[in-house]
Amino acid sequence: MRELLRPAFWGSAIAALVLIAGIPLVSEVYTLYNLTVFAVLAMLALSLGLVWGIGGILALGQSAFFGIGAYVYALLSVNLGDSTLAVPAAMAAPLVVAVLVGYFTFFGRISDVYFAVISLTIPLILLSLINSASGPAYQFGKAHLGGYNGIPAVPPLNMPFDPSAVLSFEGMYYVAAGALLAVYLILRVLVASRFGRVVQAVRENELRAELLGYDARYYKLGVFCIGAAIAGLAGAFYAAWGASVGPTVFSLAFTAQAVVWVLFGGLGTLLGPIVGCFLVQGLSTWLGSVSRVSPEIALGLLFIVAVLLVPNGIVPSIRDRIRSRLARVHGGRP
Repeated sequence: MRELLRPAFWGSAIAALVLIAGIPLVSEVYTLYNLTVFAVLAMLALSLGLVWGIGGILALGQSAFFGIGAYVYALLSVNLGDSTLAVPAAMAAPLVVAVLVGYFTFFGRISDVYFAVISLTIPLILLSLINSASGPAYQFGKAHLGGYNGIPAVPPLNMPFDPSAVLSFEGMYYVAAGALLAVYLILRVLVASRFGRVVQAVRENELRAELLGYDARYYKLGVFCIGAAIAGLAGAFYAAWGASVGPTVFSLAFTAQAVVWVLFGGLGTLLGPIVGCFLVQGLSTWLGSVSRVSPEIALGLLFIVAVLLVPNGIVPSIRDRIRSRLARVHGGRP
């Protein structure tokens, strides 16, 4: 809990709150609409950054938990007409799946490479199942899975137990941005805690950590489940933001996007995935609006250049540059 006593922790939290509160004062509804989905997707990137960058678990199928959360929220909110219980259920469902997958893989001593392949097959299996679930038999109460068309008319977020008090665009922005900040701050405390230090020790050398008396399987399962719950929350907000959800959330392209966000921003950091997501998605949105070049081609070239010039990611490179400059100013060596 020493992280909570650091002035830098509270300083960054207050600065982020001021930024979040000030943006709607100078932005249009369209900008808030985009920033909301950027914040939601940044939560997905942050969940992968935790599992992969901090825990050392290459979970290529992190989008599966995102999609499960989105579909659970859609099904429950359509049937209940209320988002109050749908949001926690959207976190609980991927958490249960993560417990099952993590138990059989981590306790089965599956190697990292095979785990990456297994995790990648999960969203592909779900994609195939959802695409084929288009008939009238695939109905849960009032909601139809809809096959490749997805579930339309998903209710937005509302005030707790008050379906008539639906959040506006601005309200949805505050919820998404506030949730992203809260998750980031909680994970900072978690990473600095004893649990987080052991997780990082397991990432660096699993055998040495076990020789010191730590069961690496429990720590890997724990961080994997936390990442799944965060991804499920992001999925719920995504379905509420777009008022629909489709099987594309399980697609290979969407899965690859999350990996690009983390690598571009900086693997091994919590801020890096957020920065990477905002930069990549912001650039993609801008390229889509000007229609001068394909966003996929431009982003692919940008990613290649970034890997060659800043292989550690944007945030670690900037951090190292600042530390080097400060070392020179104080007469030390860079």
